[in-house]
Amino acid sequence: MQFDFETILDRHGKDALAVDGLGAVPNFTPAPPEKDFDSIPMWVADMSFKTAPAIIDALSRRLQHPLFGYFSLSEEYFQSIINWHKRRNDIQDLKAEHIGYENGVLGGIISALNVLCSKGDNVLVHSPTYIGFKMTLENNGYKLIHSPLIFDEDKIWRMDFADMERKIVENKIHAAIFCSPHNPCGRVWERWEIEQAMNLFKKYEVFVISDEIWSDLIFSGKKHIPTQQVNEYAHEHTAAFYAPSKTFNLAGLVGSYHVIYNRWLRERVEKESSLTHYNAANVFSMHALIGGYSAEGENWLNELNQVLEKNTSYAYDHIQKNYHGVKVCKPEGTYMIFLDCEEFCKEKNISQEEILKLGWAKGVTWHDGKLFNSPYGLRMSLAIPFRQVQEAFNRMDKFIFGLEFLK
Repeated sequence: MQFDFETILDRHGKDALAVDGLGAVPNFTPAPPEKDFDSIPMWVADMSFKTAPAIIDALSRRLQHPLFGYFSLSEEYFQSIINWHKRRNDIQDLKAEHIGYENGVLGGIISALNVLCSKGDNVLVHSPTYIGFKMTLENNGYKLIHSPLIFDEDKIWRMDFADMERKIVENKIHAAIFCSPHNPCGRVWERWEIEQAMNLFKKYEVFVISDEIWSDLIFSGKKHIPTQQVNEYAHEHTAAFYAPSKTFNLAGLVGSYHVIYNRWLRERVEKESSLTHYNAANVFSMHALIGGYSAEGENWLNELNQVLEKNTSYAYDHIQKNYHGVKVCKPEGTYMIFLDCEEFCKEKNISQEEILKLGWAKGVTWHDGKLFNSPYGLRMSLAIPFRQVQEAFNRMDKFIFGLEFLK
């Protein structure tokens, strides 16, 4: 490979929540490991790889000019986004006027909900549910209505359209959040699935807020289908949110954007986002996006996806072969894998919390699935060098799923 995805970096003291945040927030962050074990960062949606050289180069070039005052988003910024979506997602109708800056996807989601809903309204989400949705919506006075995904006979998480329809009607749903690809399950939705969901939303005049922040991390044989492109209703009734932060690990720079084709909706979301007078880009995040969305950045991304697919395939195969009673869907994108341990826990008479803490003690810093509305779940980030993936599963074999008292 041209790029380095193998070096294990020491991130301690380098502004990395994934390693320095252990034990910081009880019942949210993993506890620090026992003294004889190092921590393997697997809980934050964060990558432990060197940043793409194209981004470092873009930031270095900007640093050559020693002033960082007020600025406006450049034409190159908007054109980089347009070109990126044309190359990656075959979007032909995207224009600069459809794109709006957002400090973060979650903040943009709240701006859209504030336009579409009243405080206290119910909002449809799929479960397992990304914890950011839960915290952000509840903090802003909205109620989440969970429609659980179904783990089918092919070991794939699917939407339950009958359950979605029932809950839309019973709870007077006016807005739904759609996570595509899905975090934490790693599903890359097929076109027919999105079409069927959008037909259901159209039937009940539900607006859609589509979080597509993971859309660049797609594995072989799969393709991201932008929600807005499946039909006319989706095109005009969806606010889609993107960012380079998951693609290139740039969360620390801050910077996302929306794509909204409907002028009525776009202008009101932009007004809502402006009310704090603090929804403004960082000059470095602008140049980082431009660097990442370049041809050189895309070459790095293509190699990254190969690495992530190798890591997640190894994890899936290992679980399937060795951990009887643990349900898992093979990730099709993202760098997350989600374990449902209900059958295992009941068979071995052990709680999910006990498994969770056994992992933490040995430095397997997975994230508590209860935070994702899954009482037996465990979420693992696999965006780490392959040697660390192997080491994590060696520890799980020896100290968790292979323990004698569990047999």
